[in-house]
Formats: sequence, structure tokens, C-alpha cells
Amino acid sequence: MKRSADSRAGAGGSGNAYSRILEAIFTQRFRPGLERVDFERREIESVAARLGIPLPKNLGDVIYSFRYRQRLPERIRLAAPPGKSWIIRPAGRSKYSFVAAAAAQIKPNPSLASTRIPDATPGIIEMYRLGDEQALLARLRYNRLIDIFTGITCYALQSHLRTTVDGLGQVETDELYVGLDRRGVHYVFPVQAKRGDDNISIVQIEQDLAMCSAKFPDLVCIPIAACAMKDGLIALFAFERSPTDGDSGTVAVTVEKHYILLPPEEISPDELRSYSRNRLEGTR
Repeated sequence: MKRSADSRAGAGGSGNAYSRILEAIFTQRFRPGLERVDFERREIESVAARLGIPLPKNLGDVIYSFRYRQRLPERIRLAAPPGKSWIIRPAGRSKYSFVAAAAAQIKPNPSLASTRIPDATPGIIEMYRLGDEQALLARLRYNRLIDIFTGITCYALQSHLRTTVDGLGQVETDELYVGLDRRGVHYVFPVQAKRGDDNISIVQIEQDLAMCSAKFPDLVCIPIAACAMKDGLIALFAFERSPTDGDSGTVAVTVEKHYILLPPEEISPDELRSYSRNRLEGTR
């Protein structure tokens, strides 16, 4: 999902304009003991006027900034119940909710081993890519990384899908794949692409699950997040809905794998033999 100049400008410390607006909205509605605080987008405008803060061109950038780029203001964070933190969920068209959740942001595990893959990305794509997220999506596509990661034959169905879902409003998915396994089961894989400094938000994963449930009810949905890390490393995550706490919106990571794309000549025969041995040992 792309970030606008407004959201980048709004990022920063707790004293910036976005933080002041969101903190004011939260504190005027929050009461001790609450784990959900509802508000509407139009409140951003009224609160900004009261505080004398110039409005961003896109009011939604205020919400986006705190979902994916920066931490919520300290006053909001401290109001969360023990063991939980606040996330911002959509609650309908131009409506949102602060919700106390057990896990709000997901980051790659820096100690996880990586698999080296011969890079099949066409050079001309690298020359003319228009952004880091677009480049990441292209690498996933040309190197069949979704197939490799899931073990399922996958096909890119649509890029930058924007649609509406009842109860949520508009949702956006960076890339949508469909797939088929050896037993004939059909899958849908909504993919969210992130730069290394962006957060993987469970809110986006929840939205992908809801979108697939509404638009592809007969397919098995496995949401995926792809994160472009340093030194060409790509982290892939698979998710599923977690029933552990009875919260139908909670999601959990089921698989995390790291891949690094390299020129074919940099992958040695010894590495290939090592991968083969690991596979054989894993089947015993």
C-alpha cells in the first residue's frame, strides 16, 4: 500500500499534529476499563479545527500513519489493558475503532535462516521500477516466491485490489493470487507488501481475511505479508485466524520464511547439496 507525502510529513514524535489530533479524539471518548473506543473520520476535522491544526489533504493519512508507520501517542498506549496494545480497526465507511489487542505489529525475526534463490527478475524491471513496494511485488511474481513459500501452484490474479466489505468499508490489497494444490483444493492468497521500515499490521491481515470471506467464500484464504529487508532479504509470513481468545478478529503467524535472491552463479553446488540433504532428512 502506498504512502502519501502527507503521511510521511505527519510521522514523528508525540508532539506532532497527527499525534495531537488522534490523542484528543481518544481521550474525549475513552473511559477506564474500555477495550474499544469508536470514532468517525469527520472528528479529525472538528478536532483539528478546535486545536488550530491545519488539516492534511487526505484525512485518512492520519489513520494510516499510526497503523503502519509510527507508534500511537504515549497517552493512548498507557491506557491499554495489561498485556495488550491499541490497534485501529475499520468499523464501516469512514468509521474506526481503537481496539485493545494482544499483538498489534509483526516484525521479521532477524535470526531466522534464509534460503538463497536464483534471481529470475528481468533486468529491465529493475531499471524502471517506480517504488520499493512495486519492486518487491515484481520479485515475488517473477521468482514464484509465493509458490515456493506455500508449496502450492499460484497465479497472480490482480494487483492493487480495492473493494468494499460490509462492516469495514473500503479495503485495499497489494496483490491477489489464486492457487491449486495437488489434491485439487483452490486457494486465495491476499498479499501485503512492506518495506523493511514499515510495520506489518494485523489490521491489514484482518481486512484481507474479511475481504476473501466476502468475495471468495469457497476458497481457502491464506493471507501473506512480504517484507523487503536489508541486503536483498525478503521475509514472507503466512497467517490464519486465531481462536485462542475468542476474538474473531485476532490473527496469528503460522509460518515465517526468509529468502534472498542472488545471481545464479553465486549459488554454489555445495549449497544445493545442502538443501537436498535437508530435504531428504526432513522426509525420514
